[in-house]
Amino acid sequence: MQTRRQMLSQAAQLAGMLATLGLLPDMAQAQVAGFNAAAFDAKSLADVMKALGAGAPVVSRDVVITGPDIAENGAVVPVGVSTALPGVKRLLLLVEKNPSMLSAMFEVTDAVEANLSTRVKMGQSSNVFAVAIMTDAKVLYAVKEVKVTLGGCGG
Repeated sequence: MQTRRQMLSQAAQLAGMLATLGLLPDMAQAQVAGFNAAAFDAKSLADVMKALGAGAPVVSRDVVITGPDIAENGAVVPVGVSTALPGVKRLLLLVEKNPSMLSAMFEVTDAVEANLSTRVKMGQSSNVFAVAIMTDAKVLYAVKEVKVTLGGCGG
């Protein structure tokens, strides 16, 4: 009987072969080929924007960030970003004190409601940025401080 690990390994090998032959759709190829490594390796908000070819970010009340004030477990911190503005191209979530500041990047269109949430890992208390990159090259953001308790004990 085949184990789950063996089956996943074979599926990954098959996906790699299909991607090499150009037989996967564009979105699947992006996953295999990887994203903008420079953006995920950046250590500051300005460096992330530079790596993505975006301009300087401006604080905006039109971008909303959601998340807890205090996260009991830094391994799974629920955060979200939303905006009602038309013309959103990308939504980003960044955690300032993480080794890789860029935690999530979502490509969106006007056909999709720009309201996304996920869970990020935070090693320590930090500012979390929600960034909206618009089709007209504007970059808007909101920031929220999230405190992470050690050991999940609330203290």
